[in-house]
Amino acid sequence: MPRELPPAEKLLTLLEQTSPRIAAATKGVPATRLRTVPKGDEWSPNDVLAHMRSCADVWGDSIRTILAEDGPTIRAISPRTWINDTNYPGLKFGPSFRAFTKQRVALLDILRPLPAKAWTRAATVTGAGKPLRLTVHRYVERLGVHERAHAGQIERMVRT
Repeated sequence: MPRELPPAEKLLTLLEQTSPRIAAATKGVPATRLRTVPKGDEWSPNDVLAHMRSCADVWGDSIRTILAEDGPTIRAISPRTWINDTNYPGLKFGPSFRAFTKQRVALLDILRPLPAKAWTRAATVTGAGKPLRLTVHRYVERLGVHERAHAGQIERMVRT
Protein backbone atom coordinates (compact mmCIF):
# COMPACT_ATOMS: atom_id res chain seq x y z
CA MET A 1 0.00 0.00 0.00
CA PRO A 2 1.41 3.42 -0.95
CA ARG A 3 2.35 5.71 1.88
CA GLU A 4 0.38 8.86 2.49
CA LEU A 5 1.96 12.05 1.20
CA PRO A 6 2.10 15.28 3.23
CA PRO A 7 -0.65 17.78 2.43
CA ALA A 8 -0.02 19.96 -0.62
CA GLU A 9 -0.06 23.11 1.54
CA LYS A 10 2.77 21.76 3.67
CA LEU A 11 4.82 20.97 0.57
CA LEU A 12 4.21 24.41 -0.90
CA THR A 13 5.46 25.92 2.35
CA LEU A 14 8.54 23.70 2.17
CA LEU A 15 9.28 24.94 -1.37
CA GLU A 16 8.66 28.55 -0.33
CA GLN A 17 11.21 28.26 2.50
CA THR A 18 14.15 27.08 0.42
CA SER A 19 15.29 30.39 -1.08
CA PRO A 20 14.89 32.42 2.13
CA ARG A 21 16.88 29.80 4.08
CA ILE A 22 19.72 29.88 1.59
CA ALA A 23 19.64 33.69 1.37
CA ALA A 24 19.84 34.02 5.15
CA ALA A 25 22.63 31.46 5.42
CA THR A 26 24.79 33.01 2.70
CA LYS A 27 24.20 36.70 3.38
CA GLY A 28 27.55 38.40 3.76
CA VAL A 29 29.51 35.21 3.07
CA PRO A 30 32.46 35.96 0.76
CA ALA A 31 32.13 34.53 -2.76
CA THR A 32 35.38 32.60 -2.37
CA ARG A 33 33.98 30.83 0.68
CA LEU A 34 30.86 29.81 -1.27
CA ARG A 35 33.12 28.07 -3.78
CA THR A 36 35.32 26.40 -1.16
CA VAL A 37 34.82 22.75 -0.33
CA PRO A 38 34.60 22.49 3.47
CA LYS A 39 36.69 19.91 5.26
CA GLY A 40 35.05 16.51 5.02
CA ASP A 41 32.40 17.68 2.56
CA GLU A 42 32.52 16.72 -1.09
CA TRP A 43 30.71 19.82 -2.41
CA SER A 44 31.03 23.55 -1.89
CA PRO A 45 27.89 25.61 -1.25
CA ASN A 46 28.08 26.62 -4.92
CA ASP A 47 28.18 22.94 -5.94
CA VAL A 48 25.16 22.18 -3.77
CA LEU A 49 23.25 25.06 -5.35
CA ALA A 50 24.20 23.84 -8.84
CA HIS A 51 22.87 20.39 -7.92
CA MET A 52 19.65 21.88 -6.53
CA ARG A 53 19.14 23.85 -9.73
CA SER A 54 19.64 20.71 -11.77
CA CYS A 55 17.04 18.85 -9.69
CA ALA A 56 14.64 21.79 -9.97
CA ASP A 57 15.07 21.73 -13.75
CA VAL A 58 14.48 18.00 -14.16
CA TRP A 59 11.71 17.51 -11.61
CA GLY A 60 10.07 20.85 -12.36
CA ASP A 61 9.93 19.97 -16.06
CA SER A 62 8.32 16.65 -15.15
CA ILE A 63 5.69 18.47 -13.09
CA ARG A 64 4.93 20.83 -15.97
CA THR A 65 4.70 17.91 -18.43
CA ILE A 66 2.26 16.03 -16.19
CA LEU A 67 0.08 19.11 -15.90
CA ALA A 68 0.19 19.83 -19.64
CA GLU A 69 -0.43 16.30 -20.94
CA ASP A 70 -2.85 13.53 -20.08
CA GLY A 71 -0.99 10.55 -18.64
CA PRO A 72 2.37 11.22 -20.31
CA THR A 73 5.29 8.84 -20.38
CA ILE A 74 8.45 10.60 -19.24
CA ARG A 75 11.94 9.22 -19.67
CA ALA A 76 13.79 9.59 -16.38
CA ILE A 77 16.68 12.01 -16.40
CA SER A 78 19.15 11.99 -13.57
CA PRO A 79 19.81 15.48 -12.23
CA ARG A 80 23.43 14.37 -11.78
CA THR A 81 23.61 13.67 -15.51
CA TRP A 82 21.60 16.76 -16.46
CA ILE A 83 24.02 19.06 -14.66
CA ASN A 84 26.68 18.10 -17.20
CA ASP A 85 24.60 19.85 -19.88
CA THR A 86 24.48 23.07 -17.85
CA ASN A 87 26.92 25.75 -16.82
CA TYR A 88 25.63 25.75 -13.23
CA PRO A 89 28.80 24.52 -11.49
CA GLY A 90 30.86 27.29 -13.07
CA LEU A 91 28.48 30.14 -12.28
CA LYS A 92 29.02 32.59 -9.45
CA PHE A 93 26.79 31.89 -6.47
CA GLY A 94 24.83 35.17 -6.54
CA PRO A 95 23.59 35.02 -10.15
CA SER A 96 22.96 31.30 -9.88
CA PHE A 97 20.95 31.75 -6.69
CA ARG A 98 18.89 34.53 -8.28
CA ALA A 99 18.10 32.23 -11.23
CA PHE A 100 17.13 29.45 -8.79
CA THR A 101 14.84 31.81 -6.89
CA LYS A 102 13.22 33.09 -10.09
CA GLN A 103 12.61 29.51 -11.23
CA ARG A 104 11.10 28.66 -7.83
CA VAL A 105 8.69 31.61 -7.99
CA ALA A 106 7.56 30.44 -11.44
CA LEU A 107 6.96 26.88 -10.19
CA LEU A 108 5.05 28.09 -7.15
CA ASP A 109 2.92 30.27 -9.40
CA ILE A 110 1.91 27.09 -11.24
CA LEU A 111 1.40 24.97 -8.12
CA ARG A 112 -0.42 27.34 -5.75
CA PRO A 113 -3.70 27.60 -7.71
CA LEU A 114 -3.90 23.89 -8.57
CA PRO A 115 -7.12 22.19 -7.55
CA ALA A 116 -6.73 19.04 -5.44
CA LYS A 117 -7.45 16.79 -8.42
CA ALA A 118 -4.50 18.22 -10.37
CA TRP A 119 -2.11 17.07 -7.64
CA THR A 120 -3.11 13.47 -8.47
CA ARG A 121 -2.26 13.77 -12.17
CA ALA A 122 0.47 11.27 -13.00
CA ALA A 123 3.05 10.19 -15.53
CA THR A 124 4.66 6.87 -16.24
CA VAL A 125 8.38 7.34 -15.71
CA THR A 126 10.66 4.99 -17.63
CA GLY A 127 14.38 4.49 -18.05
CA ALA A 128 15.44 3.91 -14.45
CA GLY A 129 14.43 0.31 -13.85
CA LYS A 130 10.82 -0.72 -13.56
CA PRO A 131 8.44 1.96 -14.89
CA LEU A 132 7.00 4.10 -12.09
CA ARG A 133 3.74 6.01 -11.86
CA LEU A 134 4.56 9.37 -10.27
CA THR A 135 2.09 12.14 -9.48
CA VAL A 136 2.54 15.89 -9.30
CA HIS A 137 2.17 15.49 -5.53
CA ARG A 138 5.01 12.97 -5.38
CA TYR A 139 7.32 15.12 -7.51
CA VAL A 140 6.65 18.18 -5.34
CA GLU A 141 7.35 16.13 -2.21
CA ARG A 142 10.57 14.80 -3.72
CA LEU A 143 11.71 18.30 -4.61
CA GLY A 144 10.78 19.85 -1.26
CA VAL A 145 12.31 17.14 0.92
CA HIS A 146 15.45 17.00 -1.20
CA GLU A 147 15.91 20.77 -1.05
CA ARG A 148 15.29 20.91 2.69
CA ALA A 149 18.25 18.59 3.20
CA HIS A 150 20.51 20.57 0.87
CA ALA A 151 19.51 23.93 2.35
CA GLY A 152 20.55 22.50 5.72
CA GLN A 153 23.80 21.35 4.18
CA ILE A 154 24.54 24.86 2.92
CA GLU A 155 23.66 26.32 6.34
CA ARG A 156 26.08 23.93 8.05
CA MET A 157 28.88 24.57 5.55
CA VAL A 158 28.83 28.35 5.87
CA ARG A 159 28.73 28.17 9.69
CA THR A 160 31.96 26.15 9.88
